Amino acid sequence: MNDQYKSGFAALIGRPNVGKSTLMNSLIGQKIAITSNKPQTTRNRIQTVYTSPEGQIVFVDTPGIHKAKNRLGGYMVNVANRSLKEVDVILYLVEPSDFIGGAERHIIEQLRKVRVPVILVMNKIDTVKREELLGFIDTYRKEMDFAEIVPVSALKNDNTQELVKCIMQYLPYGPAFFDEDTVTDQPERQIVAELIREKALRSLEEEIPHGIAVTIERMKPRGKITDIDATIICEKDSHKGIIIGKHGAMLKKIGSAARGDIEEMLQGRVNLQLWVKVKKDWRDSDFLIKNFGYNQRDSE
Repeated sequence: MNDQYKSGFAALIGRPNVGKSTLMNSLIGQKIAITSNKPQTTRNRIQTVYTSPEGQIVFVDTPGIHKAKNRLGGYMVNVANRSLKEVDVILYLVEPSDFIGGAERHIIEQLRKVRVPVILVMNKIDTVKREELLGFIDTYRKEMDFAEIVPVSALKNDNTQELVKCIMQYLPYGPAFFDEDTVTDQPERQIVAELIREKALRSLEEEIPHGIAVTIERMKPRGKITDIDATIICEKDSHKGIIIGKHGAMLKKIGSAARGDIEEMLQGRVNLQLWVKVKKDWRDSDFLIKNFGYNQRDSE
């Protein structure tokens, strides 16, 4: 590595559903964080790594900052808040708007307390007219003294490289934290579980709330095929029936959609078997939250 090489940590912060995971996937060029149109899809801090000849950015994608309603919610908020203290730069993602609501003001209040440079990233610029954008940016500029303001469209990959250059400016000089082939520190099993959960959330849409988790019971290579047995955990018996669907149609749809993404990630064929179990009120049980892969250490 040359002595001009930079490396550091960047946190992605924002209200649930502003496109943090989509932005990270766009920057890394691979599907690591799950995306769906439901808020709070990201439950663990997911670290992904962007490496270039100029430097390395380790992105910490946090759960959205919100007011906690149960133990799982409290865990997610703790993870998000802790991330603010451990990084070199913070990316605060917002949607284009000239109205700043209570949730955004709550986040801005937290960001005013940190001593780390904050880059305002206005995402989803493909959804508004360019002449409106300056007004939206001005609304946020009046609220806080941001280090930089960068408009992007994560979905269309618009201006994302400009954002990378901007982040690099705020990173310290130093060697890479990960080798150049690394894109995430998440174990494969966890990514597979998240991909299945994403497909379940997308397929079920409004029918099931956020009370689902996925556990990987078995993941074993067999020649050129990987056998994966996974269980979708839900909170109610009525949910179980919806997830399975008539003659198992919904479960088949979820499995088929997930298999494609898993095969792409593992670069090989996958034999995926899905089951559904009911664990009532798992989101309020410390034991079950830990059991389903949410690392308590991260929330301390």
